[in-house]
Amino acid sequence: MARTLSQFTITPDGQGDYILSLEDDDGETLDFTASYEQLDLITEAIEEILDTDEEDALGVDADEDSEEEV
Repeated sequence: MARTLSQFTITPDGQGDYILSLEDDDGETLDFTASYEQLDLITEAIEEILDTDEEDALGVDADEDSEEEV
């Protein structure tokens, strides 16, 4: 069963990488070392999925949106 994300932080490690800390609802934290490139890929993946789901999340009806532009 997937855990629920409670919060996260990203901090530079002082050696050119970053520490990505993910905390779940139970307070358990997992730390990952990630490079700039890896964080950039994560950002792109998040943007892509959010763009795909944007209309559903915002409750936008594609037909109403195109009618408003007329």
